[in-house]
Formats: sequence, structure tokens, C-alpha cells
Amino acid sequence: MQRTVIQLLREAATHYPHSSYLNEKSDNGWISYSFSSVLEKSGWFASSLIDHGFGFNDKVAILAEGRADWVITEYGVLRVGGIMVPLSIKLLPDEIQFRLEHSECKAIIVSSNTLEKALNGLKGEMRQKIRIIYLDHDLESQLSQIKPEGISQSQFLFARQLYDEGRLTYNENSTKLNEIENGIAEDQVVTISYTSGTTGNPKGIMLTHLNYYSNSTDAMQYFDVSVGDQLMIILPLDHSFAHTVGIYACAVKGLSIHFVDARGGSANALKNIPINLKEVNPHIMLTVPALTGNFMNKMKDGVNAKGGFIRKLFEAGLKAGIEINGNGYEKTKWPGLKKWINYKLAYHLIFKKLQKIFGNNMRYCVGGGALLDLSQQQFFAAIGVPVYQGYGLTEATPIISANNPRVHKYGTSGKVIPNLECKIIGSDGQEVSQGTKGQIVIRGNNVMKGYYRNPTATDAAISDGWLYTGDLGYFDSDGFLVVIGREKALLISASGEKYSPEGIEEAIVNTAEFITQVMVYNDMKPYTVAVAVLAEDKIKKLVKQQQISKKEELMALVANDIRKFTQHEAYANQFPEVWVPRQFVLASEPFTEQNLMINSTMKMVRHKVLETYKDPIDALYRSENGVHQHNHKTISTLFGI
Repeated sequence: MQRTVIQLLREAATHYPHSSYLNEKSDNGWISYSFSSVLEKSGWFASSLIDHGFGFNDKVAILAEGRADWVITEYGVLRVGGIMVPLSIKLLPDEIQFRLEHSECKAIIVSSNTLEKALNGLKGEMRQKIRIIYLDHDLESQLSQIKPEGISQSQFLFARQLYDEGRLTYNENSTKLNEIENGIAEDQVVTISYTSGTTGNPKGIMLTHLNYYSNSTDAMQYFDVSVGDQLMIILPLDHSFAHTVGIYACAVKGLSIHFVDARGGSANALKNIPINLKEVNPHIMLTVPALTGNFMNKMKDGVNAKGGFIRKLFEAGLKAGIEINGNGYEKTKWPGLKKWINYKLAYHLIFKKLQKIFGNNMRYCVGGGALLDLSQQQFFAAIGVPVYQGYGLTEATPIISANNPRVHKYGTSGKVIPNLECKIIGSDGQEVSQGTKGQIVIRGNNVMKGYYRNPTATDAAISDGWLYTGDLGYFDSDGFLVVIGREKALLISASGEKYSPEGIEEAIVNTAEFITQVMVYNDMKPYTVAVAVLAEDKIKKLVKQQQISKKEELMALVANDIRKFTQHEAYANQFPEVWVPRQFVLASEPFTEQNLMINSTMKMVRHKVLETYKDPIDALYRSENGVHQHNHKTISTLFGI
């Protein structure tokens, strides 16, 4: 048997033929597609693609929100031996153009939400020749508003029309489709997924059928899931974590996927998350730290707004819950009757109500995409909806390790999943002992085939089957993988000592009252500094309430906020003092995708922040007191002081 994702779908359609696989919101409520219907419809789509001249190794990009048609059309492209190129809806037109040209795409699948962005990304020769497959019904009205030049009506194909055409020609094309499917090797590429390109042109990561098949089956073997479990996906499907788990791993165990209602665009999708959670009542949710952090802050703000007894009980119960849970792995000693009562009261009076934000059935969330701060892990475990941190990267399809309900330890990225080798190597290339930090290196069937049209980068990343992740970490005494951060993002002191800034940045943001984003910096300097984005609304309110009229008062406020994490229980003595920022630059605006300081996967683009604030950062090292023209100007501009 060939281990392909098409085989995964066929097995699911055999074992769970009528079980709900894909679910999306429509004007008439939630619409479900069973495993057997997805197999059937993807076959129709594949048949129509053959009639329109698509075949082996043809690349088809997709720029759309998560929805059933994404999954069905992806399977359809794969069933003619094609390759998918998933694109983020957050990409800029030039970024879209590069990916389409580099991957040599023959077509792009778009929705009403993404049509205009896709057309803006089509330039030169590609604008005249690429086929555009449209997922919705309102193309005419859309085109009348956009009025694109140089694109003919004949370039457009309608997905629903392709389904209908393929249904009529499927029997005629079935022999050819079977021949194609039988000819698909395990190392045939399924997707070319592009890196964010924060340090140059993005690289196209080639993931194969065997990559997806093995990572999906290994992950489902590791996680505690049941047939028919409802899974809520709030991450975009181009996100490698959502793509693997949401499309393929769910087929392994017959899970039911629900997509957030994104009709009307990204802003509507964010608003619909809490609504959809209550409608769907999922058992599991895939998320990233930025989203769970938003949930946590809103919960805290809601409780603080109640004030008085509720706020005090919440704080006492949360503190007791964190102590009772310990690190999640080692048994916790009896906390004492008072703390136990505080926790039980808070749980039944407050925490159970907070759980309702996730619906009535939520067992746990799985976090990926970035390091999940310890305070978030402790918070959600205490209120009864744990968020289990995992670790992976797209080049590994992406899951490498994870905590799960059976075995977990807060502050770590869990145990390495089955059938995967993982070791830590030092600067000399040799494996280091347990507890020693080094680069994380893995080997297994989930390691990418390579970077598309980039053999030099491939050779640099893979050696003798081992993938060099570029991430630093170590195995603790219990065998849990602790991920520190990217090797290229390290802080470097004047003495040459190196340290990852990501944990410190998370600690600052999670404990500070008036800082929403921060970048910590030290490049062989005498001390560490930070670039901080302020919570404008909160500070404006404070300025008004306390009638603050001096810039120095706000500077002192920020300085205290930056150091607040050092007094927090979760971070006490966790970070050496040399890496705690001594001075800071106030950012004149938030880090966003628009100013290129956040990439499409919601990660900070460090070199862009440094480039933007180079002069004031340099000024910090010339002035010990840190009070300089840039910060004063920023305070005046933002707060009128």
C-alpha cells in the first residue's frame, strides 16, 4: 500500500463513510460534508481538471480562508498528480507574485474575500496566462468593482461548475484517474509551502505524501482523541499546523472539522470565533499563543471589571490552582485547606463560567506556531481548559513534539512524537548530554523533501537525513523537550554569551500592564535594551485619571512595567539579570503586518524592527539614563504630554 494522503481519505471514507468531516457556516446554518462525500466531490473536481488540461506536477496555488472547498479542491488537485501551493491571506501583492512565479503555478484558487488581493499579485506574463478558479458565486459583481486590466473572462473557472462538469465525466475519466493515483509515489510532492522570508527571499518547502501520511498517523497515535471528536480550527489553513492536523490527521481518526465563519473577511472571522465556539461546542481547538493570549486577557479584564469579591476570589483561586497543578507532571503536595477551598470556590463560581467561552465540551487546546508562555499554560490549566504546548516547523510537516492530556509538563514542548528521532547537538556537531543546550536536530519520515529550486539551502538544512532546525533547546531530566528559541534571534552579550530573547519577551508582555509588544535586543553590547509598544488606550485613561503632565512619569511607569516579570512567581529567578532590559525605546506605532514588523504567521520580524529603530537604539548605548529625543517625541505624539 502506498502511504499517500489520498489513501488516508479512502480509508476514512471506508471506515467512517457517513461521519461528518468538514463543517462550515452558511446563511442556512452549518453545512456538513461526510468523508465519503469529500472523496466523491474531490473525484469530480479531479475529473474536470483533467478535461481542462491539468496533470502531473502542475502547481495550483490557493489563497482563501479555511473552508470545505479548500479541502475538496486540494484533494482534487492531488488526485491528478498535481501540487498545491497554500498562500496566506495576509500576504502583500508582491509576496504573492514571487510565490506564484517561483513555484510556476498554472492556476490559483481564490474566494470572494481574496479575489482582489490575488489579482493585485498577478503581474507580467502570469497575469495573462494563469487560470483563476473562483470558489463563490458573485464574480460578476466583484469584477465590476475591481475592474482588473489585462485579465480575460476566459481565464476564470468556477469551482461549482467544475464539480458539475466532473460529475458528468467522472465515469469516462475514472480509468485515467486510477492510473494517475496508482502512479503517485510516496515521495511525490503534495505542497510547496513558503517560509515567511524574514531574512531574504522565502524558500518553498516541499512536503510529500509520505511526510503528511507519517506525521498525521504519528500525531494521532500520540494524542488522546476519539472518533467523531469535534475540532475547531481558528488558524488559517496555510498554517502548516492547521494544514496537517485540520486536513489529513483528522482523516486518520474520523474527526470532524469546523471552520470559523470567515464570510466577509478576516475582521468578521475574528468576531465570529466566540459565536462559533458556542454553536459548535468543540472538544479540541488548534490555536497559537497570540490567540490564547487574547482570550486570557479578555477573561482577566472581564473579571477585573466585576471588582470586589469576584476579583479577589478569582486571584486567590487562580494562584491556588497553579500551585495545585504544579508543573503538570510531578504530583503536587497538599496545598492546605484554605488554598483548596479557594480553588474549589473559584472553580465553581468563576472558572466554569469562563470555560463557557469555549462552549460546553472543550477538553483541551493544542498550541503551535510559537512558544507558549508558561503563564498562559498555568492560567488555562487552572481554569480547566488546558492549552498543551507543542513544537514543530513546516520543514517537519510540522509536528515534532507535544504535550498531551496523558503526559504533559508546563514550560516544555512535551515529548517527541512516535517514530521520530530527535537529538541535541553542540557547536562541534556532536550530540550533547541531557540538560545541555544545543541545536535541535531530527530525522524521520516527516522531514521535508527539500526547498523547491534551492539545492544550496536544502543541503544546508538536511544532512544524512537529519534536519537541522535552527532552533535551540534541550531535554530535561524527565525527557521533555524544552525549546529556547531561534538560533539566529539570539541575544549576544559583550562577553560573547548567548541567550534567546523570546521567553523574556513573552514574560514582559504577559505581566506588563501598559506594554502590548516588545522586542529585546543585545548584540555584543554592555547591557540589554528593548523596543516597547505601549497600550495607548490604557495609558491615555491613566494620564487623564491621574493628570500626568510630565514625560518622566510615563518613562518611569514603562521602566517598572518592563521589570515587573522579575517579581512574578512564574518567572522569578528564571532569567539572568544581564538579559533583563535596562533601557528602552518607545515604538511610535504597533508592530503590524502593514509596517512589515509582523509576518503572515504572526511572528515578529526582528530585523525590520531593528532597522526601523536603529537610531534611537544606538542612542540608548550613548546615554545611560535612556531619556532622549525619540522617547520624548513619541510620548508627546501619542499622549499629548
